[in-house]
Amino acid sequence: MSSLPFSPALLAALAALFVGGSLLLMRALDQQDKVRTRLARVSNPGLPAVIDGPQQMADGRTAAVDAVAKLGSALARSGLLPAATRTEFEATLSQAGWRGSRGLGLFIGCKVLGMTLLPILAYASLSGGKMAPMTFYATIMVAFAIGLLGPDFVLKQMRAAHLKKVERGLPDALDMLVICAQAGLALENAIERVAIEFASANKAVSEELAVCASELRIGADRRSALLALGERTGLDTMKRFAATLIQTMQFGTPLTHALRVLASEMRTDSLTRFEEKAAKLPVMLTLPMILFILPCVFIVVGGPAGVRISGMFKNMH
Repeated sequence: MSSLPFSPALLAALAALFVGGSLLLMRALDQQDKVRTRLARVSNPGLPAVIDGPQQMADGRTAAVDAVAKLGSALARSGLLPAATRTEFEATLSQAGWRGSRGLGLFIGCKVLGMTLLPILAYASLSGGKMAPMTFYATIMVAFAIGLLGPDFVLKQMRAAHLKKVERGLPDALDMLVICAQAGLALENAIERVAIEFASANKAVSEELAVCASELRIGADRRSALLALGERTGLDTMKRFAATLIQTMQFGTPLTHALRVLASEMRTDSLTRFEEKAAKLPVMLTLPMILFILPCVFIVVGGPAGVRISGMFKNMH
């Protein structure tokens, strides 16, 4: 038996299960809480149903997803998970665009299944071989780590993608909000209208504004609802947007002018970041040029001379 820590069959099985589990998490986190979605649609038929995530999965997959969600929710309610860890998971899920207990249950359930099934699969794949005990147990621990940390890695990637979409689409949403304010709509109605009209252009921004519109409608404290708009994502641009809306309510400053200035500042910041990345490009290209381009240039320029010198040495001998 080979002394390598991973056999090809085990590597293929681990990769397949990891990719499958990652896809399951990405698709499963796209679920909604049915009761809250129906209530949201009844209370406001025009607003997109984005309170707890995008659309439901196919009916054939709902049973498996529900089972994983119930398993994770039971573990979350059992008290085995520390309160600080649960709060951190909920904040990360919220920043990734998924809210409610269903998303938390799915996330915890995927972690539990991953750190249970992957070691079992590794054990079943290696138990019949003649692998060294140290290598065998190291493989089991690596499989356990992949199952435990894999959902965290996928969730962080989804969170980064969601925040990037929010930051990219917010200036355009502000321009649309300015148009709604100039048309005479109140703040709540303007945010709701932008959430509806912006759903096809940028779903992430539409979801955040839809949640804010729902909180403004049912909450008594408008300032808290606007502050929550910035705290959910943790983006500085969203916090500035919320602070601008709060300032217009407190001091009576013109909403359209403040939003127009804020949208211009956000576009300027984006342009500055692009220019910064462009300025770093020559430095980043130095190493690839040294490794891949300069050797080719040396071969093209010095190759014929090298061939001639080699021929001269052969003729001398």
